[in-house]
Formats: sequence, structure tokens, C-alpha cells
Amino acid sequence: MNFSLERSFAEDQDHADPLAKLRDEFRLPTRADGSRQVYLCGHSLGLQPKAVASIVEEELDSWAERAVDGHFESQRPWLTYHERFAPPLARLVGAQPVEVVAMNTLTVNLHLMLATFYRPTRERSKILIEKHAFSSDRYAVASQVQLHGFDPDVAMLEIGPRDGEEAVRTEDVLALIEREGAQLATVMLPGVQFLNGQRFDLRAIAQAAHRVGCRVGFDLAHAIGNVPVELHDCGADFAVWCHYKYLNAGPGAVGGCFVHERHARDFNLVRLAGWWGNEKASRFQMPHDLQPLPGAEGWQVSNLPILSAAPLIASLALFDKAGMPALRAKSVRLTGYLESLLCAQLADSLTILTPADPEARGCQLSLRLRRTPAEAHKVFKALAAAGFVGDWREPDVIRAAPVPLYNTFVEAWEFAAALGRILQ
Repeated sequence: MNFSLERSFAEDQDHADPLAKLRDEFRLPTRADGSRQVYLCGHSLGLQPKAVASIVEEELDSWAERAVDGHFESQRPWLTYHERFAPPLARLVGAQPVEVVAMNTLTVNLHLMLATFYRPTRERSKILIEKHAFSSDRYAVASQVQLHGFDPDVAMLEIGPRDGEEAVRTEDVLALIEREGAQLATVMLPGVQFLNGQRFDLRAIAQAAHRVGCRVGFDLAHAIGNVPVELHDCGADFAVWCHYKYLNAGPGAVGGCFVHERHARDFNLVRLAGWWGNEKASRFQMPHDLQPLPGAEGWQVSNLPILSAAPLIASLALFDKAGMPALRAKSVRLTGYLESLLCAQLADSLTILTPADPEARGCQLSLRLRRTPAEAHKVFKALAAAGFVGDWREPDVIRAAPVPLYNTFVEAWEFAAALGRILQ
């Protein structure tokens, strides 16, 4: 985009932004003195929609007034609470409603999916993960490998960037899948990499995995609500995600899960079962043997935690109001604008680790200052003291994510200006 370094340019962009009023739907954090903060940490915890308080209060009232009858007689009956999330979540991840379910938390869901879709044999024991995978994913995968009696040092196949590069090349992923295909049981990669913000080509990876006869799944923690996702069409076998980042459902919010439609009625698939995955008509008859529900619901183990799921109602309503195409269009402009400011004014002081191609990233920019890690951390702390909330990742990365739902072009301008002042 063509841009100006003047603040007035950012003000004009905000004035012309058709999504600008969505910002008014959120509680914006302030500093101790009451002054405004610039919040660029939506990739770690999204802001609270204003409607959350009333929705949670309604559920508390239902509990107080109806007790157990709230499962059946409340405004939003708890018995079927999870069902209301399937259509809007399906729209966000490019799926059919039968393929998605809100349940558990991300890593619990990853374990449940791997229990089904990582079934190693002596011939096919390997699972492909990203070299710099988020630690929880790595721990989950390693423990699943050990659970099956294999050595993680042998069975965990890692893909990373080439020497001197920050992003993983798609062609390297595909070549590795092709080369190791006869020994691969499962591919498990991120939708968007948490540290550098790289967006992976899910369709190409899924197709390559299936060509060699293995299962494939994705961790969408940093992708859902951030970039367009087409899980059904790309052919992934499974996916998992959380709702507390770009989905703004609050700390520790309920997670989400996708299982492709082709597995919907394959009741022979091994699964770690619980009673909430049982067919609804007989669930309360407590049958001796599990009669799984078709679709992703069949992997449920417990009834939904209502108070941690309620905030998701408010957030999904805002995503439906805005539409992912419009949000993505603004995100490309907003992150591109911040990138342009940093490159124009601070190119000698930092490196942007996130891919420059808008199609290869979401809204996040990961910055590495040309200073020692200790000096870089002092800069990060100075930004926080000045009212700019970003995210620090060891040993030396500052992450900033201008979220299109509530961040502005002026905030991007202010962040770049503040970083410049601090570095000077």
C-alpha cells in the first residue's frame, strides 16, 4: 500500500475504515493512571467484548434460579450449549457444522485427536512436527509417541527453516513428506507459527501427506480468526485450536476441534471416549457400550463448562457481524502499514522475522532488535512502561499483533514512533 509517515495518514485510514466501529464493542485496557494502552497482544489473549459480562451474568442467574433445570429450561439450555457454536466456528475454519465442536482445551483436544489419528506401527511410526513447535504441542506429541512404545528422538521427525532463514519453506515440507512417506504415520503442523507468524500452506501439506498414505492435522491456535482457513476443502483429517487468542473468549476458554466429514461415521476409529460423545437419544440411559455420535461431537468426553464457554457467544457474534473477508482485508492493510513504518524508520535497528508476503502471514509481526537479548528486553520493558502491550518471547523476540477487530492505524503509527524514540 502507498503510505505516508505522517500521523494524519493513519488518521485518514481510520476515518475511512468500515470496521472502525467494532472497536467500540470491546473493553480496552488502561494503565494504572487511567490513560489508554495500545494493546498489540491479541495473539496471546484477545480483549473482552463488552457483551461478555451480560452473557455470563445470565448464565449465573440461570444457575442461581433454576439450578439443575438450567440444563433444560434456561434461555440457552446447557444440555445443547455446545451446538450453538458449530455453525459460526464452521464458517471461521471453512468446515461443515458436523465437522466442528467446542470442547475441552487445545492440548486436551490434541491428545484426543492423536489417540485416533496417530496409530503408529513398526513400519510407520514417525510423526512430523515443526522444529520450533509450541512447547505444549511438542510435549503432547512426544508423550503420545512414548505411549505407543516408541522413542521420541527417533519417531519425531522435525522440519525447520534452512540455515540463515526464519521461515519454513513449503517445498521443504513437501519434499520431506515425500522422502519419509513410507515411515510417516501422521503429520502435525501449525496453521500459523507462534513465534515468527508464518502462515503454512495447509492444502499443499494435507495433499502431500495423503499421497504417501498418512494422516494429517493442524494446530490452528494462531490461525483461527486471524487468517482464512478451509479445513474441509484442504482435506485435513483433524485440527485443534483455542478461543482465547484472536477469538476473544477469555483466559482458559473452551477449545475447539475439527474432524473431517469422511470420518464422521467411521465408528471403528479408536478414540478416548467419554459419555458426552454418546448418541444423544440414549446418553442418559447410560448404555454399557459407547454408541458414538457422528461427526466431531463423537469425540466429546464431558459436558461443556458453561461459564468458560459463554464469552465465546459474544465474540463469534462480532466475527459474523464483520465477516472474515472484511477482517482479513483490513488485517493485510493494517499489518502492512505497521511493517512499512518499521522498515522506513527503523530498518537499521531491527529485523522483521515474519514473512513479508501478506499471503504467508497473519496480522502478527515478530521483531528482532539488533541488540543483545538483555538490551532488547529493556526495550520491551520500556515499551510496556510507555503503554504499549506487546509480547516477549525468549531469547530476543518482540511480537506485535495489530488485530483488525479493535486495533487502529493510529495505534500502529504510535507503536512505531514509540519504538523509534526508545531505540534512540
